[in-house]
Amino acid sequence: MTGRRRVFRGILVGWFLVPLVPLALWAFANRWPFPARFPQEFGFDGVRTALDSGAVHAALLSTALGVAVAAVATPVGALAARALASGRVVAPRLVQALLLSPLVLPAFAVALGLDVVVLRVRVPGAAAVVLILAVAALPYTTTVMRLAFGAYDVAYEEEARTLGASRWTVALRIRLPLLAPAISGAAFLAFLVAWSDYVVTLLIGGGRLITLPMLVGSFAAGTGNESVVAVLSLAAIVPPLILLIVVARFRGRREVAR
Repeated sequence: MTGRRRVFRGILVGWFLVPLVPLALWAFANRWPFPARFPQEFGFDGVRTALDSGAVHAALLSTALGVAVAAVATPVGALAARALASGRVVAPRLVQALLLSPLVLPAFAVALGLDVVVLRVRVPGAAAVVLILAVAALPYTTTVMRLAFGAYDVAYEEEARTLGASRWTVALRIRLPLLAPAISGAAFLAFLVAWSDYVVTLLIGGGRLITLPMLVGSFAAGTGNESVVAVLSLAAIVPPLILLIVVARFRGRREVAR
């Protein structure tokens, strides 16, 4: 089984890394005319243009947006999942359908409708973007946490309370460590929803929040910007991949510890 797992991991790693090879070539290609198979001239023109266009600020803004959405959607999804798993929710199917509705509704139509509401209520653009993206991330966080609560063994909590542990001690020393792998996975998915969003940030943010996906879209709409688009695309892809590896290693260590 170990050999098969290594082969599977190698295939999975190749699946993610192979598409990055053309992007890496384009990112450092100052000249790559058709039909040449490889760049005719390498350089850093694309990197300089990306930096001059505000790529660093956009990356920081995308990171802040992802962290904020994860901070809102993860605990809300965990609470909803716990309530659904405990069976104490009235009409659980209806509640679950409402939680999953952001996956069904078109993001463009929802953003257009909510844009009018946000303007009339005078909610700040950044706060509105975070709240709407947190709602869009709820289906993922709720699903992940519900699976975790479904496999959660309350016997650990009962034993701790029998030994005299308080509710806060049980929550911090028992429940939180046991659910940490699921929480990290749910937070990663919520972060990814915000990190990769374009429509909600553009419409609700009113063009004032310039994130990496918006920079990629603006340069991709023009011609002759292949190297800049490649640089920005790598900047948008690599951080989530690194974060995914970190989360996977963390979950693996927690499972071994358990």
